[in-house]
Amino acid sequence: MNQDMYVEWLVKRKEPAYAWPARIGLAILCLISLFFALMVVWGILLLAAVGAGTFFLWQMLSVEYEYLYVDGSFSIDKILGKSRRKKVMECSKDELIMVAPADSFVLKDYETKDMKVCDCSSGRKEVKPHALIYQQGGRHIKVLIEPNDKLLQAIRHTSPRKIVR
Repeated sequence: MNQDMYVEWLVKRKEPAYAWPARIGLAILCLISLFFALMVVWGILLLAAVGAGTFFLWQMLSVEYEYLYVDGSFSIDKILGKSRRKKVMECSKDELIMVAPADSFVLKDYETKDMKVCDCSSGRKEVKPHALIYQQGGRHIKVLIEPNDKLLQAIRHTSPRKIVR
């Protein structure tokens, strides 16, 4: 059986309603701090602090999730500002318990009140997310994802009993 599977899927998170007003506010704040930097000595420190804060906040407003399935190992990376990458989760096919639509009744058997839930979906209402439940140590973790058909087929190919339609 050939297990050389590689599936990659990128999901862009829907920007929050405050994203553009925040960007405009940050740009205005940078201009004001530039004005202070030209007028007073301590304004240069203010400009540096505001510039660094604006850079990091600007990146936090643009979020993408990359789902990667390679040879039975599933991982999710969070990409901030199309430049910085942070690992959200990684699990093997042995740690994977269930992948099902988020509103499926099958998930009720695995959900507990102390279960950690991580939302790695786009946040759009027209798209139905799937829930991926895996075990890390002694606790179950639920991750909301938006897989494409190719990703679901790859998981089904290596772990057919862990996929619910």
